[in-house]
Amino acid sequence: MQLYHHPYSLDSQKVRLALEEKNIDYTSFHVNPITGKNFDTSFFRKNPSAKLPVFQNGSHILYDTIEIIQYIERIAMVSSSNDESTLSNGEVVEWIYKIQKWNPKFFTLSRLPPKHRLSVSKFLRRVIIARMAECPELASAYHRKLKDAYETEDKLKDTEVLRRSEEQLERILDEAERKLSETSYLIGEEFTLADVVFVPVLSRLAVLKLKEKYIDTRPNVAEYWNVVQERPSYRKVIGKYFDGWRRHRTLLKTWCFVQIRRGGIILWTGLDACL
Repeated sequence: MQLYHHPYSLDSQKVRLALEEKNIDYTSFHVNPITGKNFDTSFFRKNPSAKLPVFQNGSHILYDTIEIIQYIERIAMVSSSNDESTLSNGEVVEWIYKIQKWNPKFFTLSRLPPKHRLSVSKFLRRVIIARMAECPELASAYHRKLKDAYETEDKLKDTEVLRRSEEQLERILDEAERKLSETSYLIGEEFTLADVVFVPVLSRLAVLKLKEKYIDTRPNVAEYWNVVQERPSYRKVIGKYFDGWRRHRTLLKTWCFVQIRRGGIILWTGLDACL
């Protein structure tokens, strides 16, 4: 089994947490979306949406995060000879879909320094254009991604889009606060797949330095956050990259790659224009 993912990707974190919690072995392949590696033709042929993660088991390939988590649960059931799936619990499924409906893209991008965000956006558009020229048979799929990139920038200027995103997040957090006043985890006293998809949301808030505003103001969520950070799965999937000083190292490493690849893309497209 192979997983194409990256530590920055929220959905990648969810899938990796599920794999670690279920003790399922897999081969890990990093595909960094900030440096445009998800647009490389070898990956783009596999997944023209360019979204992460991608899970492959033989000829079976899955792109949807919920479908991947459901597949992982089925593998775990077979491995343990357990006939009962945690996904048979309607409340677990309800939480998973509720959290997945929140798209973190606009919330995250709107909190980044505009100068850095626009620099990366411009770089990625150049990557897409370069790959389009490199692989004409995939030009229409690349063109759709280029259109998406421009539309994203337009939506980031729309205060209504940003307001709705924040309100949706607040509703999830408020509901979690009420639930966690009664139980240790989202569904009772056991860590479930509902927690698997919720923990990366809290991690994203912490990475964006929004913990005080969104987590600390909710005592039950704050206590829960402290507890889940001690889980081995969290430490391996998220803490390894984003806890303390590791966050700065991870971000600096990626930014350096962007600058290096940006120079290469500019040179490549410049030479192509001359020819």
